[in-house]
Amino acid sequence: MNDYLDLFISYLVVEKGLSENTQSAYSRDLARYLDFLEKTGRHKPSDITSADIAAFLGALQKLTIGPRSRARCLSAIRMFHRFLMIENYAISNPATIIEAPRMLHKLPQFLDEREIDALFAACRGGDSEDLRDLAMLELLYATGLRVSELVHLKLREVNLDSGYLMTVGKGNKERLVPIGESAREGAAAYLATVRIMLDPLHQNGYFFLSRLGGAMSRQAFWNIIKKRAKLAAIRKNISPHTLRHSFATHLLENGADLRSVQIMLGHADLTSTQIYTHVTRERLKCLHRQIHPRG
Repeated sequence: MNDYLDLFISYLVVEKGLSENTQSAYSRDLARYLDFLEKTGRHKPSDITSADIAAFLGALQKLTIGPRSRARCLSAIRMFHRFLMIENYAISNPATIIEAPRMLHKLPQFLDEREIDALFAACRGGDSEDLRDLAMLELLYATGLRVSELVHLKLREVNLDSGYLMTVGKGNKERLVPIGESAREGAAAYLATVRIMLDPLHQNGYFFLSRLGGAMSRQAFWNIIKKRAKLAAIRKNISPHTLRHSFATHLLENGADLRSVQIMLGHADLTSTQIYTHVTRERLKCLHRQIHPRG
């Protein structure tokens, strides 16, 4: 079955043009699925039944793997079996009748404006790492980029004079995102002092560099935001995505329309953006309870 997996991954690259992150996720999920099938004696596509897929998803649940991860896994399995039918390696798709796990719609965690200010204040020490970290956090909050989009941002994709950047998001879709004045000032200060010192000949095309002059990794930025949150005494368990949630929530709270927020976030479907309307509603209810005489 692993031979079919190799063919499927090649299909994703050539025919579907999926991102490296999506390819990696599908590879991991399907490798685990095929290992399960191997252990249960299923060695070719015609052996696999819907009951096998249901048993695999049940095994994931017993391992306390959450519904979102199980749903992603089922999506990969469905696409894999669809591929097997397209290429005539199988005559049916046993995954079609399997229902996706029900997911609780957990409201995204975000920082309020006071916490945002505290996070930025934790980067105002004045050394090179402070300037770089402040520029990264300001830009992330100003644009709502995903962490992968931030660390892969190229110099040529940012125009501080015009106040826009171009990023490539999920599905290799490009989008233009405006940059606010504060983030522009922070990025300009970083470019003029820190980055020019790390890469004086502009040999590295990435906008943000590590202290050794190499490309910044997602894990490195994860560590940066954790460090700065601790310095700012923020008790919430924040991640790079928390600033993306904060970006969207604060825009809607201050009157932005949902469609504009969708475009800036790079959501393919408006329903993905609508979760933030629930956030703002919940916050209004909370404020009402706290302030209204009969709340």
